[in-house]
Amino acid sequence: MKLFLAVTVLVASAATASAQNYPTRPIMMVVPFAAGGSFDILGRTVSIRMSELLGQQVVVENTSGGAGITGTMRVVTAPPDGYTILLASVGTHAYNPAIYANLRYDPTKDFTPIILFADQPMAMIARKDLPVNNLQEFITYAKANAAKMQYGSAGVGSTTHLSCTMFNKTIGIDTVHVPYRGGGPAAQAVLTGEIDYACLNMGGAIPLISSGMVKGIANLSLARAPNFQQLPTADEQGLKGFNVSTWNALLGPKGMPPEVVAKLNEVTRQTIDTPAIYERLHEQGVTPPPADQRSPEYLAKFIKEEVTRWDGPIKAAGIKATN
Repeated sequence: MKLFLAVTVLVASAATASAQNYPTRPIMMVVPFAAGGSFDILGRTVSIRMSELLGQQVVVENTSGGAGITGTMRVVTAPPDGYTILLASVGTHAYNPAIYANLRYDPTKDFTPIILFADQPMAMIARKDLPVNNLQEFITYAKANAAKMQYGSAGVGSTTHLSCTMFNKTIGIDTVHVPYRGGGPAAQAVLTGEIDYACLNMGGAIPLISSGMVKGIANLSLARAPNFQQLPTADEQGLKGFNVSTWNALLGPKGMPPEVVAKLNEVTRQTIDTPAIYERLHEQGVTPPPADQRSPEYLAKFIKEEVTRWDGPIKAAGIKATN
């Protein structure tokens, strides 16, 4: 018995020392969507500064598929040592629980909350030769041509899918959904004219709209993006109260050491407060949350509230899938 207790104490002491010395090797940030999309860009933006502050490289790994489920499970099953973390979103942790009846993870029980660090609007874009120039013209055209129209997304249950689906339900149209393996491929499909429209995170939409490669139809949140004031909201264009935006957070596998969580939380705080990074996030349409919304405890509560908030609307809209 004494030997068992001694070994237990030794193992606990070693784990504590390891956590205090964290990190001693590169950290994998899993982005559960394809490279080139707005989440990928966001992850790479913060990973550079995090690497500098941690003294170890934060490597972005794109593990796409299944509306973020494949990448999310990559983290759920990883050792809870802080060397594999997830760039989570409203899609992976609020939409999916309502959409997938047999979701392989529990968004509130299978993760260690680290920090909520980004919020950004969704934007609707259309191929540049679509004969519309604003939301009301789009609605009129879509109602007359819905049977032959297609919209793209980063996969069933993704933020890009749900945003457009909710929009379609709101205006009363039924168009064909074409799922891709990420927001980047979906955006490319609009650019080439393969599909008619898509709902993208503002960060991914801004360069496409600014370059004239696609048409910007509407900002789908209630407030104009601070860095892209020229795109009016759906609410301003007559679709009163329509509001879809997305958030991002860092999570780890369940059971991470508190010291590691505290270190990642503090480094992420410093990262998003770094003027150059803040400006880059601003350019992507991202707004970091205020200081009192950046604790692990706040994120845990926030995710529970988001799961509840989206459960009703998603089920009422009949959006469901299997995995």
